[in-house]
Amino acid sequence: MKRRPFGSVKATMVLWATAVVTVALVAAGIAVLMSLRVNLTGQAQSEANDTARRIALGVATWRGGDARLPLPEGAREGVPVQVTDEDGRLLAVGAGLESISGTGVTAVRVPRTTASPTVPAPSPSPSVSPAAAPGPATQLGTGTAESHGGGHGRDRNRGNDDGPDDSASDDGGSDDKGTDDSGSSGHGTDDDGADAGPTPRTDDPAIGTIGDTVQEGSGHAVVHGRSAPYRFATVKATDLGGRTVLVHAGASLAARESAVRSTAVAMLAGLPLVLLVVGGVTWLVTRRALAPVEGIRREMAAITASEDLSRRVPEPASHDEVARLARTTNETLTALEAAVDRQRRFVADASHELRSPIASLRTQLEVGSAHPQLLDVPGAVKDTERLQHLAADLLLLARLDAGERPGQGRVDLGELVREELGRRPADRAPVSFHTDGEHRVTGSRGQLTRVVGNLLDNAQRHARAEVVVSVTARGDRIVLTVADDGSGVPASERERIFERFVRLDDARARDDGGAGLGLAIARDVARRHGGTLTAGEAPSGGALFELRLPVAAAPSPEHGAPEHARES
Repeated sequence: MKRRPFGSVKATMVLWATAVVTVALVAAGIAVLMSLRVNLTGQAQSEANDTARRIALGVATWRGGDARLPLPEGAREGVPVQVTDEDGRLLAVGAGLESISGTGVTAVRVPRTTASPTVPAPSPSPSVSPAAAPGPATQLGTGTAESHGGGHGRDRNRGNDDGPDDSASDDGGSDDKGTDDSGSSGHGTDDDGADAGPTPRTDDPAIGTIGDTVQEGSGHAVVHGRSAPYRFATVKATDLGGRTVLVHAGASLAARESAVRSTAVAMLAGLPLVLLVVGGVTWLVTRRALAPVEGIRREMAAITASEDLSRRVPEPASHDEVARLARTTNETLTALEAAVDRQRRFVADASHELRSPIASLRTQLEVGSAHPQLLDVPGAVKDTERLQHLAADLLLLARLDAGERPGQGRVDLGELVREELGRRPADRAPVSFHTDGEHRVTGSRGQLTRVVGNLLDNAQRHARAEVVVSVTARGDRIVLTVADDGSGVPASERERIFERFVRLDDARARDDGGAGLGLAIARDVARRHGGTLTAGEAPSGGALFELRLPVAAAPSPEHGAPEHARES
C-alpha cells in the first residue's frame, strides 16, 4: 500500500503542533512588538512634552530684545524646535534643524528684515509717526531675540493692523504695521499711556506662564543631516511682554524603531529553533504515547497470520485510552475465540447427530435392497423424521445466528398453547393447562410455537405421570410455566442444558431421538423476543421451565390491523 505524506499519526501531530505553535508565537510576537512600540511611543511623547514645556518656560520669562531663547541643558543639540506665533509665522528654530514635518509649520529659516530707525513722536497731536520695523527673528540659543515692538508674533495690540496703518504707511513710509498717534511701537498707547489693544483671548496663558499641551503628533525632521521620526508636542506660552507664542518640540523615535527592529530580528531568529524544539518534543512524546498502540498492531497482525485466537495483545499498566483499547481488544478476541469454538463444536456435533440417522437409514435401505422382506419401513420413516427435525432445528439456529428479527404480530400465548396441545399424540404424558384470561405478546407466531413445542417435548419426555402448564400475567410480563414430575435438573446443570447439543446422562440413556437443540433454540428465541427462559425445580420435584415475555402494547385505533393478520 502506498504511503501518503504525513500518513502517520506522529507526523500529523508534529505538523499540527508546529503549525499551532507557529501561529501562537507569531500572534504573541506581534502583540509584544505592538506593546513595545506603544510604550516607547508613549515615552517619546512624554519626553517631547517635557522638552516643549521646558522651552516654553524659558520663552515665558523672555523679555524681548534684551534676552535670548535658551534651550534647556542637555537638549541643545539634535532636538527639533520651532517657535511660531499663533498665525503660524516662524519666530525661532533650534540649531541644526534642516527640515521638519508634523508640526503644521514646515519653515526652518526665519526671514530677516532690515530694521528702520524708531522715530519718537511725543507730540500730543493725532498725527501718525512711522513705526520701527521689527527686528530679525533669532535662532534659539544662537542669536538675539527680536525687539519687543516687532511685528512678528502675536502682539497684544494686533487690533491696530487694519486701521490707520494704511495712511501711516502712505504718509510716513513705514511698514504695514501701523502705529498709534504717539508714534510708539506695536504696543500702541493713547496719550494717557493706557493700553488701547484688544482684550486677550481667554485660552491664552497669563503673562509669564505656559499653558497645557495643545497638540501632539508624529512626523519627521532632519537635524544636522540626520533624518529620523519624531513625536512632537506643542505648548503655548506668553512672554513677559504679553506676546503668546507656540513652542513645538520633538523627541526622537529612533530608539523605538531600533528596539522594535532588534526585538523583531531576535524573534525571527529564534522562531526556527523554537519550532525545531517543539517538533522534536512532539515527535518523541507522540512516539512514546503510541508505542503501546504499535505493540497492539503487531500482535494483532501476528494473530491474523497464525489464526491463533488464544493469543492476547499486551495491556499497558496505565489507565489511559490506550490501556482501555488493549482491554477491549482482548475482550473482543475472547468473544471471537468463544464464537469460533462454539461454531466448531456446533459443526462437529451437527455432523455427529446427522451421521447416526443417516447411517441407520442407509443400513435399512441396503438390507431392504438385498432382502425386501426384511425392510423396516417404520424405522426408516422414523429416521427420516428425525433427520427432518434436525435439519429444521439447524436451519432455525442458522437464522437466529444471522440476526433475523422476529415479527411484530400480537399473539395470544394461551391460545398458542391450546393449539399445540391439540396436535399432541395421545400416547404421551398427559398435560393439564390453565390460564386466567387472554395474554398477548408481540413476536413471531411460528417461532413462539416452536418454543412451546420444545418445552412440551422436553417435559413429556422426562415426566413420570403428568405435565402442568399455565399462562399468567405478572406485572408487565406474561409468564408461561411448564412443570413435570420427573427427576428434575440438578442445580449445577440448569444453565448448561441450554447449550447446543447438550444432553444429560439421563437423557442419553433414554435416547429417543433428541439432539440436544430444543432448549437452546427455545432460549435463543426468548431472548430475541425480549424475554427470558430459566430452569428451576417444580413443586413435585421435577423440572420447572419459566418463559417470561413482555406484554404486547395495545394497538392504536388508526394503525390497528385485523387480529388474524397480526398473529400470522
